Amino acid sequence: MVRWFHRDITGLQAEEMLKIRGIHGSFLARPSKKIAGDFSLSVRVGEQVTHIRIQNTGDYYDLYGGEKFATLSELVEYYTQENGILQDKDCTLIELKYPLNCSDPTTERWYHGHLSGPNAEKLLCVRDDPGTFLVRESLSKPGDFVLSVLTEETSKTGAKRVSHIKIMCQNDRYTVGGSEMFDTLTDLVEFYKRKGIEEISGNWVHLKQPYFSTRLNAADIDSRVRQLDLTQQPQEGEGEKTKAGFWEEFDTLQKFEAKVKKSREEGQRPENKSKNRYKNILPFNETRVALQDTDPEVVGSDYINANYVKNKLSDKLSESGEPKVYIATQGCLATTVNDFWQMVWQENSRVIVMTTREVEKGRNKCVPYWPDLQSSKDYGPFVVTLTSEREATDYKIRVLEIALVDKPKVSRTIWHYQYMSWPDHGVPQEPGGVLSFLGQVNSKQEVYPDAGPMVIHCSAGIGRTGTIVVIDMILMTIDSTGLDCELDIPKYIQMVREQRSGMVQTEAQYKFIYLAVSEYIQTTKAKDCASMETETEYGNLQLTKHQPASRKVSKNKEELYENLSKGKKDVKKSKSDKKSGSVKKR
Repeated sequence: MVRWFHRDITGLQAEEMLKIRGIHGSFLARPSKKIAGDFSLSVRVGEQVTHIRIQNTGDYYDLYGGEKFATLSELVEYYTQENGILQDKDCTLIELKYPLNCSDPTTERWYHGHLSGPNAEKLLCVRDDPGTFLVRESLSKPGDFVLSVLTEETSKTGAKRVSHIKIMCQNDRYTVGGSEMFDTLTDLVEFYKRKGIEEISGNWVHLKQPYFSTRLNAADIDSRVRQLDLTQQPQEGEGEKTKAGFWEEFDTLQKFEAKVKKSREEGQRPENKSKNRYKNILPFNETRVALQDTDPEVVGSDYINANYVKNKLSDKLSESGEPKVYIATQGCLATTVNDFWQMVWQENSRVIVMTTREVEKGRNKCVPYWPDLQSSKDYGPFVVTLTSEREATDYKIRVLEIALVDKPKVSRTIWHYQYMSWPDHGVPQEPGGVLSFLGQVNSKQEVYPDAGPMVIHCSAGIGRTGTIVVIDMILMTIDSTGLDCELDIPKYIQMVREQRSGMVQTEAQYKFIYLAVSEYIQTTKAKDCASMETETEYGNLQLTKHQPASRKVSKNKEELYENLSKGKKDVKKSKSDKKSGSVKKR
């Protein structure tokens, strides 16, 4: 992965980016402004930014001492994986945790970022349509790119050959060699779509149809939303009505889910059929919630239509060291209310999220599974009391107490959040209310660090429930890795669908996820800019594998950093370097 490489920024710009967009552990690499061919590694340490010089001898890369590496990517990967120890003189560890990705050089959907050559070949060969192409970063030379195209020719393996054509970036212009130079990657691709590219062998490569990527830089999501909203130009002989990108991506997801075959045997048992609100919406066996302390002699007594759903795509772990877990379930039936409270009790859940009204358009969506205000009601072995209820703009908050009937004094507080403004068979007009709602819900969940999974349900437990779960997972990723993290929204949906079938039901819900993430990012950017401190202090580090480093405040604007090791080259500053520099200590 080389998206942490920013080929055209200065040290001051790196500092500003890491202060505004990064968090502790965020890092990026950039070309050195002092020595041609060398690089600099800029890392955020707490509220400060440290710069580390990377030496390129022509034979290897190193930190002016320590381990040697063949490529810049291998060096960064080594220290990211904590194989080497980076620390300063006061023993503060320098952690490379979260790459601060550069903005994509284009918003075109055929751009796939850090995709490797072998993986590009796999994608194109599966498509099996000659002329299909994509553009990706060069992993061997940061700053350059590769155009990968499926050809008509057959390789030695019997599959169609993929041609990899290097795109060089020279003085902010792009070329594949020869006299043709282009201002943008889009210009280059459009030119060769018309003309074709002649390889050294004499073979011609033709660009016919792009292979679209779903990955994106989180900070650039607005551009992707605008692009996905565009309708395709009608082809000759086709009608005027065309599909937008959201439909294309969601349709691909639907086709992928049809291939997922997992057992739902427990939900199909005759004894359990009456416990399902919808006969065809059943939990996967492997992730289903099994009720405990039930009668083993009663077949199906441990069944409830609910699944555990884990966030497997986030590095952020819960207090237990495990990925964050949700319980996605259906709206209660009159016959399953006791089972619902059994699940809440055994899982030690403290927050319940309900995204439906009890009745919508005359149809029962969920029976009320709580008592009237200031009253109690028995649900099997449990007694539940509704102690308070209040209304917010879009939702209701109920505070309940649950206890065993035979031990009423040993109770737990349950917070019940019911979102009231989600229209049936649609989505909210704007995502702000849902984002505010999720903020309140997560704040309450954090009050109980030892609590079990948050329970989320709508009616079927897949549409609105899946939308809420995916949004929350993505926001957690952004919070933990910064605004410039890489996102692939379809991958999140595929991930949750592998744990509960049908999560995120409609194209409208799919688009709403994009809109919610976009608004969250814009709001976070605004908050960060407003709270950014004007006074900063930047230090310089000496970094090798074994030797602790030293911080030194720059004495003038030209001196951004120095690796102060014994093996340091004596390099005089050239006049051309005076524009790059560091902020003085104030």
